[in-house]
Amino acid sequence: MRPLNVLGTSLNQYVLVKVKWNREYRGLLDGYDQHLNLVIKNAEEVIDGKSKGTSPIMVLRGDVVVYISPSEAI
Repeated sequence: MRPLNVLGTSLNQYVLVKVKWNREYRGLLDGYDQHLNLVIKNAEEVIDGKSKGTSPIMVLRGDVVVYISPSEAI
């Protein structure tokens, strides 16, 4: 199975996305493309383990993504 196919199984599921600069975003995966650009709904920003707030929708550029993991709801 190809990595993008695996990511497709996470659509409409909660994910934890680690990006550069020691930041994480937790939310509902709404969409993605072949460059790993992600659309996250109800995204909670976590910096150094502390919640910094939420956003109703967020677009993350694929070149800053370190990993994506399944997550519990916020």
